[in-house]
Amino acid sequence: MAVKKVVIIGPESTGKSTLCKELAAHFQTQWCPEYAREYLTKNGTAYSYDDLLVIAKNQLLIEDRCTAELADTENKALFIDTDMYVMKVWCEYVFEKCHHFILDQISNRQYDLYILCAADIPWVQDELREYPEEGPRKELFQIYKDLLINQSVPWITVSGNYSERLATAIVAVDALLNQ
Repeated sequence: MAVKKVVIIGPESTGKSTLCKELAAHFQTQWCPEYAREYLTKNGTAYSYDDLLVIAKNQLLIEDRCTAELADTENKALFIDTDMYVMKVWCEYVFEKCHHFILDQISNRQYDLYILCAADIPWVQDELREYPEEGPRKELFQIYKDLLINQSVPWITVSGNYSERLATAIVAVDALLNQ
């Protein structure tokens, strides 16, 4: 059985990384971290449009490595914190344009389930986050939702506190794995 790829997306500070870690622990598998955090911590938060392409390419390398590591195991799922939809939104929201490479990857990559995290939990400040106000968080959530509505991969929204999000996600992933 091929590894099922589950992507967790949504605005900043909506519990994506936490959900990835918790789902990986629950399903006794691994998760693919968001490369942007590593890149911005190392290089600073004054990023350029071209930096987003570097981040996107490295995100895909990490995803491919994680997928390959699981290929010969009993693990049935890989949880991915961020994909090219996130890179597309980031490019367009900040720079009003998107790299063709990112758009091509959106067309070419295959995933099995998207989990969209609602912006209904309190903002947690860290040095890498840019949009603490409720307005941009809601706007970004709607952008992600519109993207998911207009593509063919199944998706769900998780909301509520962290345990409610996890419980909803577990049900969806169980259904995916038992198809």
